[in-house]
Amino acid sequence: MAKEPTPLKGKQDEKKPDPSPGDKKKPKAATGVSASEPAARSVKPETVEGKNGSLESRAAVPAKGRTPGDKVVEKAGAEPVAAASAHTYRQRPSCPPEQPSALRAAAKVLPAKPVPTPAAEAKREKAEERRSTPEKRAPESVEPSPLKTPASARAGRRGEKEPGPGRASEAEFMANLPPPPTEEVTDEDKGVEKAGAEPLAAASAPTASAKTIVPEPEPPSELPMPAQTAEAKREKADERRSTTEKPAPESVEPSPLKTPASARTGGRREKEPGPGRAFPTEAEFMTNLPPLPTGEATDEAQEAELRRTVEEQFKDLPPMEEPAPAPFWETVEVVEAEPAPKPQPDHSPPAYVIPCMFMVQITPELAPVAKVGGLADVVFGLSRELEIRGNHVEIILPKYDCLRYDHIWGLCETYRDLWVPWYGGAIHCTVFFGFVHGRQCFFIEPHSADKFFNRGNIYGFNDDVMRFAFFSRAAMEFLWKSGKHPEIIHCHDWQTALVPVFLYEIYQQLGMRHPRSCFTIHNFKHQGVTGAQLLNATGLHRPEYYFHYDRLRDNHNRHALNLMKAGVVYSNFVTTVSPRHATEAKDQGQGFGLEPTLHIHHQKYGGVVNGIDYEVWNPELDRCIPFHYNIHTIDDKYHNKRALRGRLLIADNEKPIVAFVGRLDPQKGLELIRHAIFYVLQRGGQFVLLGSSPDPQINNYSIISGV
Repeated sequence: MAKEPTPLKGKQDEKKPDPSPGDKKKPKAATGVSASEPAARSVKPETVEGKNGSLESRAAVPAKGRTPGDKVVEKAGAEPVAAASAHTYRQRPSCPPEQPSALRAAAKVLPAKPVPTPAAEAKREKAEERRSTPEKRAPESVEPSPLKTPASARAGRRGEKEPGPGRASEAEFMANLPPPPTEEVTDEDKGVEKAGAEPLAAASAPTASAKTIVPEPEPPSELPMPAQTAEAKREKADERRSTTEKPAPESVEPSPLKTPASARTGGRREKEPGPGRAFPTEAEFMTNLPPLPTGEATDEAQEAELRRTVEEQFKDLPPMEEPAPAPFWETVEVVEAEPAPKPQPDHSPPAYVIPCMFMVQITPELAPVAKVGGLADVVFGLSRELEIRGNHVEIILPKYDCLRYDHIWGLCETYRDLWVPWYGGAIHCTVFFGFVHGRQCFFIEPHSADKFFNRGNIYGFNDDVMRFAFFSRAAMEFLWKSGKHPEIIHCHDWQTALVPVFLYEIYQQLGMRHPRSCFTIHNFKHQGVTGAQLLNATGLHRPEYYFHYDRLRDNHNRHALNLMKAGVVYSNFVTTVSPRHATEAKDQGQGFGLEPTLHIHHQKYGGVVNGIDYEVWNPELDRCIPFHYNIHTIDDKYHNKRALRGRLLIADNEKPIVAFVGRLDPQKGLELIRHAIFYVLQRGGQFVLLGSSPDPQINNYSIISGV
């Protein structure tokens, strides 16, 4: 008799707590087990040597119910197979206790030879007799749930109950249960891949260590048993899974969630592969994993590798020849002209643009043909600037006998018979036209015994008020009779202050309603104060009307007329040489009696800064200096300084020169000029003054000196 080897340890061999004393005192009787022995606990399998030398697994049978002929071949670690589970018991191949369904199917294909034993024949007969009795059969399609198994099979502590008539014992019921599915891979799995993979060839064929006993085919029983039904279901499920599951693409990296348990251990202990094991170890599995993508660096490396491969493939190809360009007449595309769209009316608001205007300047002075003070320079420069801005500017001034005709180009007679009303009659005048450095100028020459402008000087006569009152009436008469209707009439100082009065009181009634007047004050000291005879001479008449405080009457002398006040009252806008000077004249006592009038008309009163003409006062082009210079040749200015000292017989040294060029009038501050002369001379400087004065005493006093 062969010696029984030590049984293999399975899941049922794990150490379980001893039963309580109460369970030992009250054991339950079971079929084939004495009442004095404890209840059937977890039945341990035994491994014995078969006839052909292979190891076989038997279910451990209680000592009193087992005979030497009882050879039941079961899966290692499974429950004992009952005697009534089938008509013929076949010997199963020695496979791992928890083999996959595919391996079981492969083992079932091979027919097993029956092993007839007396005990098995006796048990089969008892089972047939029990089956012949009427009993309630379990439905074939329902697999017995492990939750509804007897308590003795779940707990292993209480004894088995005796089966009633027509009922199978607990051992038979447990034998018919299918093996529970497991996910762990044991050391005894030989030739089996990961969960869900195909079985290896080594597991499907018998190995040298575990020989398979192939029994003869058994005729089918009349009624299918639950174990057979469960086995068929598992086979069908395995076949369905093998046909429906799609193989993972080769390029897809295996997810760490689907790797075997040995690769997901983390901190668990790694199992050593048993003999003949096809699974790699965890270290081998992790080593064979493809590298994880690293982002942009990997993409750049793959792109560079792909570019290198393409270049190697096409490096032997001949270079492509560029086609010759087609003639230009072949590339020209003929496009039919589309009909011009109809112009749409523009409803957008017009942009604010300063319109071009027709302006007339009526002035007693104009540089350089008739110059006394700064008034001439302002008119000359302002006219040029207005023309640059697109306006049309004309200048009207008296034809003095002292004009500098060398600066007038194209002087000619343009209006021969101009009769100007004066006192009860009229004075015949002639109008000439000429260009003064590009400015269009009209010169009015009266033919009268009074010789208004044929006296050799511009100012300095007792009847200056009457002379320039006649000139103002003649300028307005010329505009009306010649048909000129300018937008703006610009008047300067008291000499032309009556032009707004004539425009509003006389010529608007004659049809000149379009022009607007602007009056500029250059000097507040000279205001043109006169008597009532002016009204009779100019044709204004109605002295009681014009001697009103709000019109022409002087602010301090109620029997006098103030021409500058008349210009402030009747003009549409009043300006002065600068905003600062306008404020000083109105609020700081420099208005010479016109402060109340300026306050009344402050809404149309302002200041415009005087500028210079860069075409005249330009050291690069000035013909009056011996040496020209600019910002890059500023050192040449000292040559002009040396030439001035030589002309004025002043010592040539490195001392500074202080100069004053202007009209010597008390309004200019002659006391300050005299103080500056002595201050500079005491400190070793040089002083040069250029100017004249209407006072003979000032002209006779020599103020030009040098050291």
